Amino acid sequence: MSIFYKLNPSVYFPKEVLVLSTTLAFIIWPVKNKDVVEHASSKEIHSEIEDADKLFDNGHYEECYNLLSQHQDKNNVEVQWRICRALYNMSKESKYDKQYKNTLVLQAYDIILKVLNNTEDHYAVHKWYALLLDAKSALEGIKERIKQLENVKKHMDMAVSLNPNDATILHMLGEWCYQISEMPWHHRKIAEVLFASPPYSSYEDALEYFLRAETVQPRFYSVNLLRLGSCYLKLQKEDQAKYYLQLAASYPAKSNDDHRANTEAAELLKKIK
Repeated sequence: MSIFYKLNPSVYFPKEVLVLSTTLAFIIWPVKNKDVVEHASSKEIHSEIEDADKLFDNGHYEECYNLLSQHQDKNNVEVQWRICRALYNMSKESKYDKQYKNTLVLQAYDIILKVLNNTEDHYAVHKWYALLLDAKSALEGIKERIKQLENVKKHMDMAVSLNPNDATILHMLGEWCYQISEMPWHHRKIAEVLFASPPYSSYEDALEYFLRAETVQPRFYSVNLLRLGSCYLKLQKEDQAKYYLQLAASYPAKSNDDHRANTEAAELLKKIK
């Protein structure tokens, strides 16, 4: 039944009732209209997020960013962290110059920092904050990057506690351990100055995370396969190293990371008898 009633001209209605009825009609109608609009807008964003994810999975990072940036002003956390992901991956593409790559990293960091201040219980926010904090600090020099190591690890740990089955987070933790294990002597000296107890890890720690990532999502990332092979090689387990390095060397290359993994794995395979 319509909220608007037909009035019988033979029946007298006080003026106040007519005013009230008209007012209620105008109050109720826009609320329903707004609900419909918001629902339609939410469905549109959800659909475009799905489209953006397909673009990202196929290595079309700039197109992914352009699609998502149309909704950047809506403060949707699912849109915001995906924008940061696209910007970060754009910053790793060889077609852009160094200055533009740095600008992309800083832009992504500014976005994810604002999102983190408003959303503390979303795994992807902590995940991308950790990664972008590391990328930003690297632009500021080795001392700043080492200074932020523990903070980066803290947000990785928070991300994995919120979502233990995200293969990318597990890989990031493995990469953190791997890079600490690979840290040159002069970098360790800087760490000793900055920390009472400098960060420590081992190839065994890194291997554990890389294996967990591979268990959660087999062959999801070429660099995870490369790191598995590298860790086994460091631990003098050549048969296991060869298996994963062969997978990394033959991984279908869709990104710069994939091409790098192909090349590095092929070089490491030459060292195995």
